[in-house]
Amino acid sequence: MKQLLVGLLVLTSTSFGLAQSSGGAAGGPAALGVSQTDDLGEFLVDAEGMTLYLFTNDTDNTSTCYDDCASAWPPLLTGGEPTVGEGLDAALVGTTERTDGTTQVTYGGWPLYTWVQDEAPGDTTGQDVGGVWYVVSPAGEAVQSE
Repeated sequence: MKQLLVGLLVLTSTSFGLAQSSGGAAGGPAALGVSQTDDLGEFLVDAEGMTLYLFTNDTDNTSTCYDDCASAWPPLLTGGEPTVGEGLDAALVGTTERTDGTTQVTYGGWPLYTWVQDEAPGDTTGQDVGGVWYVVSPAGEAVQSE
C-alpha cells in the first residue's frame, strides 16, 4: 500500500509539473528541436516533440499571454540556457522574464508556447487559432497556413 501511495504521489507530481509548464524550469534547460509536416514544412518543437507556437500579439521578446491565455497556451519555460538541435540557429534563441519571475524561451524574438489541445508530438492543432497563433519556422518566423 505504501508503494502505491508513493507511486501515485510521484505520478501526480510529475503530471502537475508537465501541465504547469512545458519547459525545463524545474528540470533544467529547455531543449528545442525541429519537426515537419507536409502541410506546414519544418517547425520548432520542445524536448518532448510538442509543437511550439508564437503569438502575434507579443512584441519584441515580451510575452502578453497570461492568466487564461497562459492556461491554454503554456509558455515554454527554462531553468537554464536553452539548447538547440540540428537545423536551428543558436543565435536566434533567447529568454525573457515573465511577470511571475519565470524565464520563457524565445526564438527569433518570439516567446514560445505549447497548445493544450495538442495531444501528441507533432500535432499542430494550434496553427492559425484566432488568426494570431502560428507554428515557428527554423528561421524564427510564423509559418502561414496555405
